[in-house]
Amino acid sequence: MRNAPRSEDIALAIRRRVFEHAMRNNGGYLSQACSAAEQLAFLYNEALMLGPSTMPMIPPPFGGVPSAQNPDYVTGAGYNGPATPEYDRLFIAPAHYALVAYACLIEVGRMAPEGLEMFNQDGSSVEMIGAEHSPGMEVHNGTLGIGLSTAAGLAWGRKRRGEPGEVCVFMSDGEVQEGQTWEAVQAAAHHEIGNLWALMDVNRQQCDGAMADVMKVGDIATKLRNFGAVVAEVDAHDLNALRQARATPHDGQPLIILAHSSPTKGMDFLMRRFPRLHYVRFKTAQERDEMNIAIARELGVDPIVLEDH
Repeated sequence: MRNAPRSEDIALAIRRRVFEHAMRNNGGYLSQACSAAEQLAFLYNEALMLGPSTMPMIPPPFGGVPSAQNPDYVTGAGYNGPATPEYDRLFIAPAHYALVAYACLIEVGRMAPEGLEMFNQDGSSVEMIGAEHSPGMEVHNGTLGIGLSTAAGLAWGRKRRGEPGEVCVFMSDGEVQEGQTWEAVQAAAHHEIGNLWALMDVNRQQCDGAMADVMKVGDIATKLRNFGAVVAEVDAHDLNALRQARATPHDGQPLIILAHSSPTKGMDFLMRRFPRLHYVRFKTAQERDEMNIAIARELGVDPIVLEDH
């Protein structure tokens, strides 16, 4: 059941918020907001059965690592609701999408806008590269490629316990360059872990440029099917297509939705940087001003008023 506002509106609000943040902070993960806004809006607003957040609206500071001397340690997963059997669990595998995830948490009412002011600050849990204590994060996925394995293990445990809640992974196509991802798919198929599904942002980009320039991965869909997954392929920016893909039957098999996306969706001005889009840092004040005006126009907002102007 969809919530109000619409997922389409939340996606636009995510892009606008990430854009504003990037303008004020001399850069940011803009292309991830372009490619993944609809996907995260879809997950949080309608696809997942999540309970109310158990965390404060303004994220607490970093509370130290888990240890016997730190009994009050909690992960950031509480922003996704309680980890009780009836609710779904979400793993955000690409930790560098953290800014986009935080923006989504704000737009769906799980985190206060003031929380984003703590982004990448010393002592803050609102990290640039999301860690297990960061809002919306349950485990540390800074080593790209471990998210699906972790989720598969949890899903298997939930299946053995007879828990109704499913386990979802939001991941990126860069993770198919990691062998652990393929082991996770194969293991999930072998153990018939049908309560596991993944939404993969297929934007064909990674930190070193276009994926095809770094390591060709071939036909991902065919490979995933050969490893035992059920696969659906959709336009990542089409919410109705995402809804239909989520309904794909996958009894006893993991479902992986390949969401083919554009790393400049809603911000076509970024094509000037193509294919170096992983992290956009402005080279000059003039470039920032040009981008501010052009992208604001594309997003239907006024240019961001900058303190140094």
